[in-house]
Amino acid sequence: MLFRSKRVSAVAVDEIAIDISEEFGIRKLHFGGDDTQSAMRVSDPSELVLAYTRCLFGFLLFIEPPKEALLIGLGGGSIAKWIHARLPQTRLTCVELHAQVIAVARSMFALPADDERLSVLAGDGAAHVAGLPDGEIDLIIMDAYSATGIAAPLASTEFFASCRDKLSDNGVLAVNLWGSDKRFSSYCERLSDVFDGRLLCLPARQKGNVMAFAFRRNQNSPQWARLTERASRLEAEYELEFAEFIADLARMNPHNDRRLFI
Repeated sequence: MLFRSKRVSAVAVDEIAIDISEEFGIRKLHFGGDDTQSAMRVSDPSELVLAYTRCLFGFLLFIEPPKEALLIGLGGGSIAKWIHARLPQTRLTCVELHAQVIAVARSMFALPADDERLSVLAGDGAAHVAGLPDGEIDLIIMDAYSATGIAAPLASTEFFASCRDKLSDNGVLAVNLWGSDKRFSSYCERLSDVFDGRLLCLPARQKGNVMAFAFRRNQNSPQWARLTERASRLEAEYELEFAEFIADLARMNPHNDRRLFI
């Protein structure tokens, strides 16, 4: 069934305006405006259409694929679908505040049903993190931008500290930010403070998204040569533009001609 800017009715107890548009084989999810929250190629539902979703997986330049991962903010499920399809060693829990977003992701964006590697919950992301045991999550993804920005409880120093405590020894917190957001610098400062400066920013080449990676432990300032070699292997395995990620890391992070400082 094809849609062009068709409104999906909201549940009264959890009201959010959801619009779905489709053009040139790309189906998009919007939350009450023109900004695209998720996009899916109908002929290839697991493809990462939006650049920022591909940038997210830049963390693989630094750590191995996670065994336990948490995604806060589901949208159309692009990130969850890719992890489910391409990272078979990863068990992913997704927490989405709005139950009808989950319903739309499953009915119109090909999000698979829960199984032993995927669990999708309707709930508050900050509360979910607070209830987790310390030190057991390898990757936390915070992708909860709405039409009005990041909800304050998901961008506070306290929340970032809670995420840090839940990460495993070599874990990483990945936060989707918007470079033109007037609070962008404040968010980065909070992340840097909480993670003792272990922060990298990877800008997406489309739009203004910036993926911030905050690491539980020091990454030993990897050499560009080593990162380039790893990028080549990752590109062959996952078909994402890891070489471009390396070049873009140099745009926003301290480095010299031999090393990335992190």
